[in-house]
Amino acid sequence: MERRKKIIQYLVAMLTALASFIGGLLSAPTAAAPSAASPAGTGAVPAGGSGSSGGGPDAGSGDPREQGAEIFRGYGFDTCRTPSLGAMNAWRKSHYRAVGVYFGGRGRACKRQPNLNRRWTLAVHRAGWRLLPLYVGSQSPCVHSDNKKHAPIGDEPWSEGTAEGRDAVRRAAALGMAERSPLYLDMEAYDHDDTRCADTTLRFVRAWSREVRRRGYLPGFYSSAGAGVAHMERARREGVRDLPEVMWFARWGVEPAVDDEPVLDRDAWQPHRRIHQYAGDVTERHGGVPMQIDRNAVDAPVAVIG
Repeated sequence: MERRKKIIQYLVAMLTALASFIGGLLSAPTAAAPSAASPAGTGAVPAGGSGSSGGGPDAGSGDPREQGAEIFRGYGFDTCRTPSLGAMNAWRKSHYRAVGVYFGGRGRACKRQPNLNRRWTLAVHRAGWRLLPLYVGSQSPCVHSDNKKHAPIGDEPWSEGTAEGRDAVRRAAALGMAERSPLYLDMEAYDHDDTRCADTTLRFVRAWSREVRRRGYLPGFYSSAGAGVAHMERARREGVRDLPEVMWFARWGVEPAVDDEPVLDRDAWQPHRRIHQYAGDVTERHGGVPMQIDRNAVDAPVAVIG
């Protein structure tokens, strides 16, 4: 009897360990930092943890796949002017599989986008690319960059944000980006410690996010980690509603890691709701085609093409 009891206990322990091991495999994030030795096309994103729910009201808690979003985990690049189909085909030799496209907004630097149309969107998607739509709308009144001072948020930030959110959805739909697609509002670095300016900016971002969400899309937000992203995190902690659902933070000169941004609470904008822009204004050549790009590690929704 004693021998049988020990055998049963051993079997139970073995089954428990096996279940734990399988569960770990299913939930573990991919973890492989990019380096010269990394094989092209791995699409691995360094991650510090699997994430959990949290993030406060409307601050991007819960798995976005439950809302019908399509998730991409891997590496992406963005560049001011949408590349040609030929360039995109050449860059299939790179390890990138997502591309940021600046599809609209009065603050956009490259307003002429001769390659960006519905045909381009469908073609690159069929070729295996995943799209990160960026909308560069009105900018904070206390924006740092001189090239963005020509498009400040005005005296009615809520109505302006609503109107630009509506414009973003219209432009995205015209390019074949369907509902449940993320639209990322690009807000360049600004002085978020300026109370009046921060309040104006936040009202605009909230109105934009609310309108985009109301029309069936996922509002995302891009900014410098130490400026706009820190501001959104502060608002989240204060319980502010109508915040973006996905956070794209720029912090250059560090290793790519979506989960390790110090200004963000570890459980905020999780899971699958973060992009880390870890380098910018770099030139790379793939398939014989050079481009000046920003580099991004992605674990976030991408455009639903249809």
